[in-house]
Amino acid sequence: MAIQSKEELITFVKETVTNTQVTDIHTHLFAESFGDLLLWGVDDLLTYHYLVAETFRFSPNLSYEAFWAMGKQEQADLIWQTLFIDHSPYSEACRGVVTVLNRLGFDLSTRDLATYREYYKGVSAQDYISRILELAKVKTVVMTNDPFDSFEREKWAQNHPQDPRFLAALRIDPLLNAWDTSWSRLAEQGYKVTADLSETTLSEIRRFLKDWIARINPLYMAVSLPNDFAYPEDSARVRIIDECIVPVAREVDIPFAMMIGVKRQVNPSLQSAGDSLGKSDIGTVERIVSKYQDVKFLVTMLSRENQHELAVTARKNRNLLIFGCWWFLNNPSLIEEITRMRFELLGGSMIPQHSDCRILDQLLYKWDHSREIIAKVLSEKYVDLFSAGWRLEEEEIRRDVDDLLGGTFWKFLGKPDPMVIASVGK
Repeated sequence: MAIQSKEELITFVKETVTNTQVTDIHTHLFAESFGDLLLWGVDDLLTYHYLVAETFRFSPNLSYEAFWAMGKQEQADLIWQTLFIDHSPYSEACRGVVTVLNRLGFDLSTRDLATYREYYKGVSAQDYISRILELAKVKTVVMTNDPFDSFEREKWAQNHPQDPRFLAALRIDPLLNAWDTSWSRLAEQGYKVTADLSETTLSEIRRFLKDWIARINPLYMAVSLPNDFAYPEDSARVRIIDECIVPVAREVDIPFAMMIGVKRQVNPSLQSAGDSLGKSDIGTVERIVSKYQDVKFLVTMLSRENQHELAVTARKNRNLLIFGCWWFLNNPSLIEEITRMRFELLGGSMIPQHSDCRILDQLLYKWDHSREIIAKVLSEKYVDLFSAGWRLEEEEIRRDVDDLLGGTFWKFLGKPDPMVIASVGK
């Protein structure tokens, strides 16, 4: 059915974006079988590192040592009092908590954290996962799976049945960013490696990658890289990329995802909240994706200043798919600016957002807030077409939105969406 008016067009786009199921291509969430790695509930939500950093800004007399000595519930109590009671919670991280509590049906007029906690005592992780995914309209989440983490390796070794809604991504940060120490952790797993990157070592790194790919069936290999990452350069990182990551990605036909722009521990006293960002050299991305045109790359960059160059680079390299507004870019004003620019340069050949969630509950606000912006910007672009005489069918809009919220990702992988297959088979 053709859309007949601008008003009808805007309403239909909003409804479609709101109700289309999402493939969340990058999260730090875990299925229930991973035990304590799955974070959920109001105390985990409140003690997320974004909120920890904000709390210290309002607490000049609170020592870092005193805060880290507190238990999780005590930390959550302090954060709630500081950011939600003593001040209005309009930062994006605070607003996110409010959105979550509202979507769960809590009475926000009471501001009673103890009452909110009571709910979680009576719900199982399994039921809660299903409720959150249903409310967020997320059909699939892609985890971040670290073979260098001994606890996670043990969970994979237990061969628990895997929740089909949680898919794997192979995270290889220690391999590329800390080879001087991580090589010994490979040796502990039985690989014949040494620090000097001999031919035997490089072969064993490739074997390690292929072993883990066979074990967890990841959709891609991924690394978070510092803002001063350079390519090419004379370093262990670049040699491992050239001689291990790229050949394995080519052989098994999965992308290499680079998340570029991190400055680690600019304030170590904040622990996980102490990381920052820096502008990166887009030439690094240009050189690696153009050199290996038969390999697929997923890229997101952390600095706002890199976004225009990154979109232009994607225009020139079809083996590059850019994704999301990552970490410090996950603020409405920046998401809107970046999404509009990407639509104008790339159309639908990109992934506008991923959640990057570490707490299950965050799926609610990350996707609620992002859908609203995506719908707004997409509506503007469709209205521009409508004003120019182009008429859109409802099915064409559904197609476009489905691509933006997951379809483009699966097409780039060259794989069918497993949840679509599962629903057809029912």
